Amino acid sequence: LPSQVFALIVFSCLVGEGYTNTSRSSQLFCIFNRNEDACRYGIGIGVLAFLACIFFFVVDVYFPQISNTTDRKYLVLADLGFSGLWTFLWFIGFCFLTNQWAWTQAEDVYIGADSARAAITFSFFSIFSWVSEAV
Repeated sequence: LPSQVFALIVFSCLVGEGYTNTSRSSQLFCIFNRNEDACRYGIGIGVLAFLACIFFFVVDVYFPQISNTTDRKYLVLADLGFSGLWTFLWFIGFCFLTNQWAWTQAEDVYIGADSARAAITFSFFSIFSWVSEAV
């Protein structure tokens, strides 16, 4: 549940206030150093993590009803592998977003600074929540 909530916070912060425009232009840009890849990466791993949490929750609910030990083994290994991979991807996302935020100029951020900081913070928290799931 914490991983799902953290993923929801990250991608909703980036979708909601991760893009802004200047008063001189109507074109939207990512508030992370105007790097569209930073916003896309955060949104992408957030959405996929949210959907994976739902999938693995359903698998956990139906797990006692699966009688085939081979299927159970593959589901456990898939959960372990996905948790390990997503721990790594959240670490990369945290480092990437933090780096881009450090290079962001103050005049580029009129609104959305709190959402950007929240996305970075919950990316960091997500690392530990996915590690706990892998363990």
